[in-house]
Amino acid sequence: MRILVTGGLGYIGSHTCVELLKNGYEVVVLDNLSNSKEEVKEKIEKITKKPIKFYFGDMINEQLLDKIFELEKIEAVIDFAAYKAVGESVTKPIEYYTNNVSTVLVLLKVMKKQKIKKLVFSSSATVYGDPERVPIKETDKIGGTTNPYGTSKLFVEQILKDLYKSDYSWDIAILRYFNPIGADKSGLLGEDPNGIPANLMPYIVKVANKELECLSVFGNDYPTKDGTGVRDYIHVVDLAKGHIKALEKLEKEQQGLYIYNLGTGKGYSVLDIINAFEKANNVKVNYKIAGRRPGDIAECYADVTKAKQELKWKAELGIEDMCKDSYNYILKRKNN
Repeated sequence: MRILVTGGLGYIGSHTCVELLKNGYEVVVLDNLSNSKEEVKEKIEKITKKPIKFYFGDMINEQLLDKIFELEKIEAVIDFAAYKAVGESVTKPIEYYTNNVSTVLVLLKVMKKQKIKKLVFSSSATVYGDPERVPIKETDKIGGTTNPYGTSKLFVEQILKDLYKSDYSWDIAILRYFNPIGADKSGLLGEDPNGIPANLMPYIVKVANKELECLSVFGNDYPTKDGTGVRDYIHVVDLAKGHIKALEKLEKEQQGLYIYNLGTGKGYSVLDIINAFEKANNVKVNYKIAGRRPGDIAECYADVTKAKQELKWKAELGIEDMCKDSYNYILKRKNN
């Protein structure tokens, strides 16, 4: 089966490409390299010893998408092509809505035209807003999002639901990620954002590696055990494997719209992660407490029962693996 992976050279996309290739799929990647690097293609191929086809460009380019679908005989799509920094989305809402919503409309238009109706969509736990309870179930209320990034994912989820209602021959899996961290065991792939990192783990890694001086912990006055925000951190390789399970379900079920949380079901605070990272890697992470960041919430972690039951998937790797693999990636990169 030939899969188009949009944003496939990014952090989650690249790890998912590895798992797709390991599971016998053929992979075609579209990426505009706005937050990734073309060298990632070679690293994916080195890990898997299998080729991928790469197209440089934007998903909003309808002609380019048409060309890819026709030339490559695409059979399903996994869509990762979104900006993903919560804080940045608050200051750049127009860019976030354009990139995260408008592009998906173009993709869906082309998929419909090409009669390819299998899609795995990369959504987010941010669609739950400030949750009424934790752990969060897929049936819990969504909306009340606290930042444009989360709202963009909410909009696309609604678009996909409306699309499915209009045409039941679509086969769609919406995967609500919690907080992916970690890296491939090889040390060749990991999270390496362009510029100053917006997410916690790559920032911790750069501080530990003395590339940055100090980590800012945004808020220590939340109603949590140590006052810092609590999140469900999941190893990116486990997350990537969840996409394989979702794709297998779409292949098997013929048509339907399915929604799954992908997380571990456990919550860790920011200070928990810093302490775990220091312990796992025997390094010091300098940090300071700063004010709360706009758009952040106190606590968010998943109920993953549905994914376990329906996808036969669960996270296997723990917080120590996440911390070790993240640091291993930066050390390997430094030494190469």
